[in-house]
Amino acid sequence: MFEETSRYYGIPTATFDILDNDGTRRRVSYVQRRIIPPVNESLNTVEHSVIQGDRLDNITNHYLGDPLLFWKICDDNNVISPEELEIPGVIININSSIV
Repeated sequence: MFEETSRYYGIPTATFDILDNDGTRRRVSYVQRRIIPPVNESLNTVEHSVIQGDRLDNITNHYLGDPLLFWKICDDNNVISPEELEIPGVIININSSIV
């Protein structure tokens, strides 16, 4: 369902049936809850200090070689919205096990 680089890759899906207003029944598929693993604080991290104009996709491409893996850096920094990591002066921690 999802590509290997997706944060949802490998997460089980489930289905349920709902009844529409007109009485017809339809099946809805969804991805089950994704639990973010805790950051292993014993691992060394690379720190990146954000400057004006930095974008997380470019930062991710620089350190991980694939801009679509930005979600791994979001997980490492306990943020949901990538924009939180694009503010000048923010220090981004990048797990060295994925660098």
